Amino acid sequence: MKKVFVFLMLLCVAPMAHAFVNKSVATLAVLDKAAGKTKNITIPVGQSSSFEKISITVHDCKQSDPFKPENFYAFVEITKSDSSKIFSNWMDRNNPGRDPVQNPDYDVWLIRCE
Repeated sequence: MKKVFVFLMLLCVAPMAHAFVNKSVATLAVLDKAAGKTKNITIPVGQSSSFEKISITVHDCKQSDPFKPENFYAFVEITKSDSSKIFSNWMDRNNPGRDPVQNPDYDVWLIRCE
């Protein structure tokens, strides 16, 4: 009886693993601050797309556990045309300010993974 009780306590207290669903396409929004134009770009995972003077590469795109509130995460690299990297990190759709793209010319944020 004691072993069953300990097992049940560990089951209740142990942290649950987060489940993610891998997706094959990321949709990002890009804002050119100088021109004031916004464009939605759809990029397959593992590929790149260009917008004016930047290149965006999506390495991974995931949806949160379907049984929890919906959220999307994407690992994105952004480089300028002069090959300088301006961003390489995970983007969180529900919390875009956690790891923002720090660039005076462009803002980029994740809309969804499909």
